[in-house]
Amino acid sequence: MAHYTKDEAIAYIEENDVKFIRLAFCDVLGRHKNISIMPSELPQAFADGIRIDYHKITGQRRGELADLYLRPDPSTLSVLPWRPQTGRVVRFYCAISLADGTPYANDARSLLKDTVEECRRKGFSCRIGLYSEFYLFKVDEAGNPTQEPWDKGGYLDIAPLDKGENIRREICLSLESMGIVPEKSYHEAGPGQNEIDFRAADALSSADDFMTYKNVVTSIAGRNGAYASFDPKPMKWDSGNGLHLKFNLHCAGEDLSVSDPETETQFLAGVFHRMRDITVFLNAKSQSYERFGEKEAPRNITWSTKRASRLLQIPTVDGHRAGFVLRSPDATINPYLAFAVILRAGLAGIENGETLPPETDGSNANEQAAGKLPVSLGEAINAARQSDFLKGEAMAAITERYLGALEKEAD
Repeated sequence: MAHYTKDEAIAYIEENDVKFIRLAFCDVLGRHKNISIMPSELPQAFADGIRIDYHKITGQRRGELADLYLRPDPSTLSVLPWRPQTGRVVRFYCAISLADGTPYANDARSLLKDTVEECRRKGFSCRIGLYSEFYLFKVDEAGNPTQEPWDKGGYLDIAPLDKGENIRREICLSLESMGIVPEKSYHEAGPGQNEIDFRAADALSSADDFMTYKNVVTSIAGRNGAYASFDPKPMKWDSGNGLHLKFNLHCAGEDLSVSDPETETQFLAGVFHRMRDITVFLNAKSQSYERFGEKEAPRNITWSTKRASRLLQIPTVDGHRAGFVLRSPDATINPYLAFAVILRAGLAGIENGETLPPETDGSNANEQAAGKLPVSLGEAINAARQSDFLKGEAMAAITERYLGALEKEAD
């Protein structure tokens, strides 16, 4: 993907028949939002930002907060390929700031950028790959989703059982044209269930890519007369939708498991020991907790180099670890907030010199999990509220805003 500067972005828009610009962001719960501006307004957007009605996004009353502004990141310019190619539509992701440019305290994208910088100061970087599942459902005559799956296919089935292959093809080609590289796509186990996996990218780009991916999937599905659902458990008796996250830590271009395995272990331990604290950021609906413990979705807090069903799967290549896969999240996340929380948990593990408990690979009858994931959204919220880790200066304000928004949604 090209990474544009401000001047290059303005020049691209002038030279490529762009007529509409979408300034995109997400609220604290991860819901995709945008506002459209005309190309003539872009220089001012870069210079001063575009004002939004903050109280409609944050839930705060007027007067509690100064005005908020969207400030586009020029490096995220992308043409929306499903929109008309005459009079094109492009999109930028934005930081949310106060009028003077000070970052808004509850802007998760800014939090993730700061977290990535903290990792850099510790001497490493993190790349995140995404393995995402979704269902396709038929719609009624009015275009509303039904409970009837798009097809009756199963794991790795092909046409005619798999009726989603053309939709997946269009999704993958659209993503590729936007600079996002799908590695695999296929029919998953549930009827109408699909999976698309992505090549790893740096943490901020991966979060941007996930927001783009969900937008592409729902838009392309709609164009084809289907409804795409990322809900964690849309079919009570069938597989849920997970979002497996693959993390790789690097230092000076080398895998940290080779250059500094002790630091990598401390990072892993930091995430492992804080799983109950952070689950609410990875699973944000009541439905999320119905998925745990069913159809290979984890419930116990365990790790293994051999068993792919464990919460933390730590594969080995040539005798050393090759990153780790966190298998509990689902697509209800705010990716900026979720990735920041995971990275900060790992940083805490490094700071405290933490270690992993023994592996749970099923070979020892006496082995035990290090506890269980929360069994409900309410339990997950309580675990976060009681967490000393989340009361730190960097996380306290946005944690309170996030948990308050979740509770309001539940009510």
